[in-house]
Amino acid sequence: MTTPTTSIFIWSTLGASAFVSVMFLVNLLFFRKAIRGLALGAAKIEFPRELGYLNFDSHLALPMSQVPFPPNSGEKVADRPDEGAFEDGNVQTKAPHPVKLSETMNVSVLIPARNEALRIGPLLDSVLASEGVTCEVCVLDDESQDGTDAIVEAYSRRHPNVRLLKGVPVPAGWSGKQFACYQLAQQAKFDELVFLDADVALLKDALRRAVTQRQTARVDLLSGFPQQRVVTIGEQMLIPLIHLILLCFLPFGLMRWTRMTGAAAGCGQFFLTTKQAYSLSGGHSSIRQSLHDGIMLPRAYRIRGLKTDLFNASDIAQCRMYTSFEETWSGLLKNAGEGFAKMPLLPVMTALMLLAFVCPVICAAALPMGFIAKDFSELVVAACILCYLPRVLCCLMFDRAWLGCLLNPVSILLFLVIQWTAWIRKTRGKGVQWRQRSYKVATS
Repeated sequence: MTTPTTSIFIWSTLGASAFVSVMFLVNLLFFRKAIRGLALGAAKIEFPRELGYLNFDSHLALPMSQVPFPPNSGEKVADRPDEGAFEDGNVQTKAPHPVKLSETMNVSVLIPARNEALRIGPLLDSVLASEGVTCEVCVLDDESQDGTDAIVEAYSRRHPNVRLLKGVPVPAGWSGKQFACYQLAQQAKFDELVFLDADVALLKDALRRAVTQRQTARVDLLSGFPQQRVVTIGEQMLIPLIHLILLCFLPFGLMRWTRMTGAAAGCGQFFLTTKQAYSLSGGHSSIRQSLHDGIMLPRAYRIRGLKTDLFNASDIAQCRMYTSFEETWSGLLKNAGEGFAKMPLLPVMTALMLLAFVCPVICAAALPMGFIAKDFSELVVAACILCYLPRVLCCLMFDRAWLGCLLNPVSILLFLVIQWTAWIRKTRGKGVQWRQRSYKVATS
């Protein structure tokens, strides 16, 4: 490379690496853990693990049969008590009045499960060990063929607050998880709703702290990002990118202090909301065809003028999403169509991620070979440090995937290949296979 070309390339690489590192460090300030203890100085109260119907505030839990079917996304929400109207595009809406914090926390834990025989037991054990809340646990068996229903039924015989719900066949126009979650919401008894994936496990104070966080922050939908447990090399290469991309590229300020739909983000493994907000947003029925509720559900809430937020749940929840490289690839490919795999976002993100995470390492390798003049060595070293800084911090805080960290440039390349593969498949009208089901993908 000529000196001017080399200079432009290295400065671009350094600039991109500096940008993602600064974004990461700034976003860490906003990526808070759930608060400890009950809010407003409330005394800590111990609750029985059995479902306490006598403590149930019936006026807070409107039966879903009395809730009208969610309006179309373009309609206005009817007037209701609020803290002030605001504009979101061309739709003027009003946010529901936040639920007041109370010492008694009645929570409906809603778990969709399809062929989760190996995972559902540990999750139920962790939820049943929860302290500081009175909870019901509803598990919807989504036509499992591995005995998931028998395991849950055994738990329900031992624990009266565990309910097994048998899912009905998925109707046309729905994806399996969204329909399962919609059915669960219809059956929930309490006002506080917590949706959990079957591969999550909670600490004893997780539900109390998470619900307190949602109530204190006065948000309608709160999403927690659990600690990601990774074992195989395939998991270590790709799963940690969840936190990396979230903290490097999501504008947390816009996400937290505006209702911009483009700033919506969440993690489908761990959602908290209320019956009122769920009904006003349309809940999972408003994203019935989606395969990526982590992004689409917060967007649905924001379209209706509701407030969403996320938090760092790594100290109260753990998740092992996938167990092999093939499963990890398929899962990320499924999600890509509603994430980066769209125009013009995809080429922009490709260029930025290559410059920020891959090119510094290429420059470092080219430096001793004489392809890059030694005059640029300090800039190359700085770019390498900045390109690895976010991933090293992710390892320390979230996943401990040190092998994946070392191979971070390869991880980024694999991630981009997945995104472009998803885009190509989408433009060709090819569907997605997930959980033994086939889904069509819109080409728009």
